[in-house]
Amino acid sequence: MTESPKAGAPDAALRADIRRLGTLLGEALVRQEGQGLLDLVEEVRALVRTDSASTVAGRLAELDVATGIRLGRAFSTYFHLANVTEQVHRARDLRAARAVTGGWLRETAELIRKAGTPAADIAAAAGRLAIRPVFTAHPTEAARRSILVKQRALADVLDLEAAEKALGGGGDTAAYDRRLAELIDLLWQTDELRLTKPEPTDEARNAIYYLTELYADAAPRVLADLHDTLADLGAEVPVTAQPVTFGTWIGGDRDGNPYVTPEVTANVLVLQHEYGIRAAEKAMDGLVSDLSLSDRYAGVTPELADSLAADLAALPELPARFRRVNAEEPYRLKARCVKQKLANTRARLAARRRHEPGRDYLGTAEYVADLELMRASLTANGGTLVADGRVSDAIRAAEAFGLQLATLDVREHSEKHHAVLAQLYAAVGEVDYAALDREQRTELLVRELAGRRPLSTPDSALAGPERRTYDVFGTIREVQDTFGPEVIESYIISMTHGIDDLLAAAVLARENGLVDVHAGHARIGFVPLLETVHELKTGGELLDRLLAIPEYRRIVAARGDVQEIMLGYSDSNKEAGIAASQWSIHQAQRSMRDTAARHGVTLRLFHGRGGTVGRGGGPTHEAILAQPYGTLDGSIKVTEQGEVISDKYTLPALARENLELTVSAVLQATLLHTEPRQPAEELAVWDSAMETVAGAAEAKYRELVEHPRLPDYFWACTPTSLLGALNIGSRPSKRPNTSAGLDGLRAIPWVFGWTQTRQIVPGWYGVGTGLAAANEAGLTGTLRAMYQRWQFFRTFVSNVEMMLAKTDLSIARRYVEALVPDDELRGFLDQIEAEYTRTVAEVLAITGEAELLDAQPVLQRTLAVRDTYLEPLHHLQVALLSKYAAAGGSAAENRDELLERALLSTVNGIAAGLRNTG
Repeated sequence: MTESPKAGAPDAALRADIRRLGTLLGEALVRQEGQGLLDLVEEVRALVRTDSASTVAGRLAELDVATGIRLGRAFSTYFHLANVTEQVHRARDLRAARAVTGGWLRETAELIRKAGTPAADIAAAAGRLAIRPVFTAHPTEAARRSILVKQRALADVLDLEAAEKALGGGGDTAAYDRRLAELIDLLWQTDELRLTKPEPTDEARNAIYYLTELYADAAPRVLADLHDTLADLGAEVPVTAQPVTFGTWIGGDRDGNPYVTPEVTANVLVLQHEYGIRAAEKAMDGLVSDLSLSDRYAGVTPELADSLAADLAALPELPARFRRVNAEEPYRLKARCVKQKLANTRARLAARRRHEPGRDYLGTAEYVADLELMRASLTANGGTLVADGRVSDAIRAAEAFGLQLATLDVREHSEKHHAVLAQLYAAVGEVDYAALDREQRTELLVRELAGRRPLSTPDSALAGPERRTYDVFGTIREVQDTFGPEVIESYIISMTHGIDDLLAAAVLARENGLVDVHAGHARIGFVPLLETVHELKTGGELLDRLLAIPEYRRIVAARGDVQEIMLGYSDSNKEAGIAASQWSIHQAQRSMRDTAARHGVTLRLFHGRGGTVGRGGGPTHEAILAQPYGTLDGSIKVTEQGEVISDKYTLPALARENLELTVSAVLQATLLHTEPRQPAEELAVWDSAMETVAGAAEAKYRELVEHPRLPDYFWACTPTSLLGALNIGSRPSKRPNTSAGLDGLRAIPWVFGWTQTRQIVPGWYGVGTGLAAANEAGLTGTLRAMYQRWQFFRTFVSNVEMMLAKTDLSIARRYVEALVPDDELRGFLDQIEAEYTRTVAEVLAITGEAELLDAQPVLQRTLAVRDTYLEPLHHLQVALLSKYAAAGGSAAENRDELLERALLSTVNGIAAGLRNTG
């Protein structure tokens, strides 16, 4: 299974490594399955290159299911090897570029320096930096953790060999080949399919793996680089600043997931603390090793001496040996005491015991205070370099991750809160809450927040689902009391349609002691999630009405005058298409920016971006710089989901690069994008042009997705019904109480189905019609100017171009011809093809390219090579789907589990090949 690299090509070294691993894979197939499988692989590859699609399809249709599984796994394994090799080479290229440029932060610093920004302004902006990647459990990572671990091991071997050769050694190629072959055998013998659906705690462990890796390497390095970069610009930032923190939804995202109960939320936080504290203990091991300073040569401050004495008295379990051998090493002994208190904290939390002051920590602040005592004492006693080295690294890591690794967001659907309140109001007999309209509910809830009476008691009778919704607020209070206030900060209300949706959650929080508007007390903030085009377009109005309510404004004041708003990319795209979705989000940010400023409130935007462009994905750096001016004033939250997490954070070099990219983009936007980049008159013309594009694109998109028979087409020609069997997430793929149509289908399986069949409708459909409408309106020159000088539009077009390049309607036609017997339904593909042709032509007219991705030749070639390996998988999937449908599919009484496994193997392989699931 090899592909010859072109000599002299910029990616020749990458191709050579992929060829090498492909050869090793071929040898593994012979070892594991016999020569026949390798011969079949090579036969199919040859057929794809030389014969018609129907010939290839016919040959694959002849295969029995067991052989189909082995063939599918062979191509899937090739993609796993290709993916990890590309990651390794990307990391090498980034390291080489860093050696020349100094990295993204240094480049950003040069831009700031050239702009002549005063040091005081830089320091003020640095103090406002609050960047939070938020890891979610959205099920878009098809590869099992076991597969990803093997990929990481392969990467380590390739890197080790390259490092040895770089040092002048020839390297023992045979020894490295043996280790690579061993790992490929392990990869082949590892089941790529999950046996059961993961539980929320399993998903939490997956995120914890990446978070602890970030804690150990990438995050401290980026934070140290940021500190040095700012210092070079004359801006001194305290070591205890929190420019970067991490968040998670796993264990807190209740929207549509019945398995996330209040108990699960508490259990996940215990799990996070177990690993977060162990990471802190490891940092303390480093300090114990380093801080061998003797009190004969280095003094200590009275504050540190007193603290150490108190620790020794409070920690009798600290081994006598340490007290003896470190008696004249106060810094080392203090580090041992800190480590002991961390261990005590971990044990206390696991046993759910109460905090014991002086013996363990209640939250991160107490831990950081101990580290700060050490740093201050070192600084005062000739140890500035030590203080600014590993001790400061430990403090910065503690501030970034806390003892909990990541702050947990809680999310629930807006209707769930109203259902609870309907029961509570029925119990007190005041009003028929369920019969009220939104305005009436708003008036009632404002009065309730302003009042002082309890609406409920611990004994209030609530039905099962409503009881769980109500109890989560009590759980938030309990875990904050147990772990510290930073473990949960935000409560997100999905499908927010009106201000009553926010007020309903606030009232329930008040009932559980989380909010007291009279005392100016709010232990959590409330975050509307705007997910539809209508809500995005009216987001500024909603925020204005919300902040005009004195009682709610007091809650915001208690949260530091910060109002967080979450922007939903996935559902708005599914509803209205990519053009209308992206434009509505852009406009919403402008409107809410101005509204927040009028109310004297800081706006923190939370971007709910998925992995694919159809769910808001795309390069993070460009996306941040494409935001409207003034909307990003240091603070931003961005979701990290599914395959994006493994792609960004599996290798330490990539983790560092991606984190630094985000930090540098936010710093640049905060300092250098505070005013419009274009004159107001020109921007108004561009806005009008974008209205034309988005309006026509949305109409075209809705014409397709609102057709009553599109669901029949979608379910017939895509493997979406199999997504649940992949067991890649704990949350159901459909919303509860919905029909078999598309309305209740979540955005992830919606994108998944179109992607597997290479139609990728969510990533581009309607854009061609939108651009054509602008051209017909005489805006051709305007569109070209927008592409050249408007970051938003250029990023939008670039992302669409990528999705067009990944679309292959000749493959899609094989699915339709084989699986859709109805001629009327087949007409949908003709409609999709016509819009695809139009969109490609319109995009190329704007970019000036002859072919898609001409400006990115390496990527263009990579996708072309991948297609030669993807095509057999697609043909095999079509053949298996035909058998699956003939057997009755998942509805059959006697499900063919072997056939289903074969299909799932092709799904995994296509996901790996395209590097996208949903």
